[in-house]
Amino acid sequence: MNKNVLVVGGAGYIGSHTTLALQEAGYRAVVYDNFSSGHRDACFGAELVEGDLADTALLTKTMRDFDIGSVIHFAALIEAGQSVVTPLPFFHNNVGGTLSLLDAMNAAGLVRLVFSSTAAVYGNQTHVPLLSEDLARQPINPYGDSKEMVETVLESCVGAHGLQAIALRYFNACGADPQCRTGERHDPETHLIPLILQAAAGTRDQIKIYGTDYDTPDGTCIRDYIHVSDLASGHVAAVSHLLSQDAAGVTPINLGTGTGQSVRQVIDAVKRVSGCDFAVNEDPRRPGDPATLVADVQRARSLLGWQAVHSDLETIVRDAWNFAQSNT
Repeated sequence: MNKNVLVVGGAGYIGSHTTLALQEAGYRAVVYDNFSSGHRDACFGAELVEGDLADTALLTKTMRDFDIGSVIHFAALIEAGQSVVTPLPFFHNNVGGTLSLLDAMNAAGLVRLVFSSTAAVYGNQTHVPLLSEDLARQPINPYGDSKEMVETVLESCVGAHGLQAIALRYFNACGADPQCRTGERHDPETHLIPLILQAAAGTRDQIKIYGTDYDTPDGTCIRDYIHVSDLASGHVAAVSHLLSQDAAGVTPINLGTGTGQSVRQVIDAVKRVSGCDFAVNEDPRRPGDPATLVADVQRARSLLGWQAVHSDLETIVRDAWNFAQSNT
């Protein structure tokens, strides 16, 4: 069994946690990153190749030089709101970059891929309480469109190239390594929990709630918040699953908790954990934000033997707060 894993985008938020989890599970992680948003200190001794996703030749060479057996693909632009304003970079990087990666895999003779997809491929399907992988893909913003396009590309490669892929559809990644070895360090930061933590720490004047008139119990958006350490273990389980079977195909799998929390609930949790009060202002809705996104997680349990174990809201906020405080 070849346990050499190329982690593309492995110096980023979820990638760095997964690099740690792979190493702790006995895999050899090789990080490939251009450091446009990743951090060199988040590679944790893994072998490192600095390069761009569009550099097919370097990707191919890296796969051959390190005798890679499987690939995890994290390298993507992720801000859904920004994708509405400037969509083209999302298609250039997320779709075009993945084509480059697939070309490299073909040249190196690799077929096993774990792809970072997203719950955004479901769009705003509020007619169901939980979003299952069997639902139609109906994204409502260019970010979701770009991920949906990649899933289509992967499906097209099954018959032609024998691709064996798992598309992990993340819900809301959050939290930090419990030992504060790595955490969320986006620049600029756009994710809800670290923004609220900044308000609690006094480095942000206020936190804004975008939309209070959604069809939800308190009028604010509901999301399925999953601890990044749980996401990391989900990737390790996905690689293990691919290595244990040889059937070509693309399997979408949700990574979430099956439980939703509203924006107001998250704000209240930060106030409890931090012991700090801060200003909260209400703004109109942002374009492209679904009212509710909550995962059906049965497939992850049955196929991967995986479930979230660190993702209660108090643990998520506490780990994120401790990491933020340790990096001030």
